[in-house]
Amino acid sequence: MNQPIIVLNCGSSSIKFAIIDATNGDATLSGLAENLGNHDARIKYKSGGNKYEADLPENADHKSALGVIQSIIKERNCSPVAVGHRVVHGGEAFTRSVLITDEVKQAIEDTAHMAPLHNPANLAGIECAQEAFPELPQIAVFDTAFFQSLPQKAFIYAIPYKLYKQHGIRRYGFHGSSHLFVSQRAANLVSKSITQCNMITAHLGNGCSITAIKNGRAIDTSLGFTPLEGLVMGTRCGDIDPSLPAVLINQCGYTAEEVDTLLNKQSGLLGISQLSNDCRTLEEQAINGNKHAQLALDVFCYRLAKYIGSYMAITGKLDAIVFTGGIGENSDYIRANVLSYFEHLGIKVSEEENRKARFGEIGNINTLPLPVYVIPTNEEWVIAKDALKLAK
Repeated sequence: MNQPIIVLNCGSSSIKFAIIDATNGDATLSGLAENLGNHDARIKYKSGGNKYEADLPENADHKSALGVIQSIIKERNCSPVAVGHRVVHGGEAFTRSVLITDEVKQAIEDTAHMAPLHNPANLAGIECAQEAFPELPQIAVFDTAFFQSLPQKAFIYAIPYKLYKQHGIRRYGFHGSSHLFVSQRAANLVSKSITQCNMITAHLGNGCSITAIKNGRAIDTSLGFTPLEGLVMGTRCGDIDPSLPAVLINQCGYTAEEVDTLLNKQSGLLGISQLSNDCRTLEEQAINGNKHAQLALDVFCYRLAKYIGSYMAITGKLDAIVFTGGIGENSDYIRANVLSYFEHLGIKVSEEENRKARFGEIGNINTLPLPVYVIPTNEEWVIAKDALKLAK
């Protein structure tokens, strides 16, 4: 029996939307409202194998876009049973997905300072969806919930402890729905209960994170208080010397706002290559001899390999390593280069299987006993399944 769920992911100027069958993960509709608040706001969506566009008023906001999305959904005659919302930051208040109440909305607002680019937009989307779909239960699914199992030694920063107690400053982690999904799929592939599995999962896209999982529970992850820490990303710097912002402000003349923009939007692959944040472009340019493109890829792979090595030390005997996300699923170059650092530990990439995985096949790309899987993620299905459970 089909169980259609509306899945919404509201950003500051966009809304990703889909209708997902919670029983099997199939998307009967998927789309994106983009450039909200601008003159070129628009909606593009796919349904039944066909692509469509819908007009939006100039400078359309979330509310007007959701009105159009509501009409698109009603045209499908699918009778959705709930709305699932991706919420980026739940702080320590939420260890699992919840039915949205006024108290839940207040808690999301209270954590907005931890994700100022995301939580206010998530909350605006929730309130608009409640107006657009008043008859449906609304469920919040938090990126941070999967990481509430981290031990204190993993999430406490080495700064005055009172900052954690008074302001909640600690490591939270993100991309939780993706790490949860691929770890469960990997457990199925090795024919073990997730509670018996140790693995390392790498979500690599424009935003990147890596997670150490022991007995099915996250024990460490690379993203921190915000989604800036950790790996090199498309435009985000990842780990840097914490004194660098002060140097940029005091010696280089940057404002605090300019530093924030530099580290979040002008760094990472884009900053090193001086060319692009798109891994495909950098791989093409590196082949053509672009030294900055090659350097960006080298730094990306080196940093990821260091994290994998450190997580091997804390997970114990591994059952699998998993690559997912746009880069993780599609770049055989990145996977091969990262894993080349571990040949002395019994990891040797199969060129054929690694190449096949680039075309969407789930597969083990390691020729030796430790499985290294490429698994396409499906965060929307995670949201839909949680929404269905809580809507009943």
